[in-house]
Amino acid sequence: MKKETLKNLLPLGSVVSLKQGTKKVLIVGRIQEHISSGKLYDYSAVYYPEGMLDPHELFLFQQEDIDKLYHVGLQDNDEFVFRTFLEEKLKEKNLLE
Repeated sequence: MKKETLKNLLPLGSVVSLKQGTKKVLIVGRIQEHISSGKLYDYSAVYYPEGMLDPHELFLFQQEDIDKLYHVGLQDNDEFVFRTFLEEKLKEKNLLE
């Protein structure tokens, strides 16, 4: 992951539409690994406004897949502390360019 991508990660609760999508999605996870392929994705999301209908159906996508931003999730001190933690963990695992 590029440091610039990490810097621009949207917080949980953000609502976006995807370039290849037809509905809005709500971001529920960041830096997500696809179980079978091991590929890292910037985000996981569920349909908005429906939410999680099936725990096996999360959308995994990259920052560049976002078409439009409708809402930015909460950004408080906890969010910024977590971002620092996330950056340190990615560096430890050599996943940050």
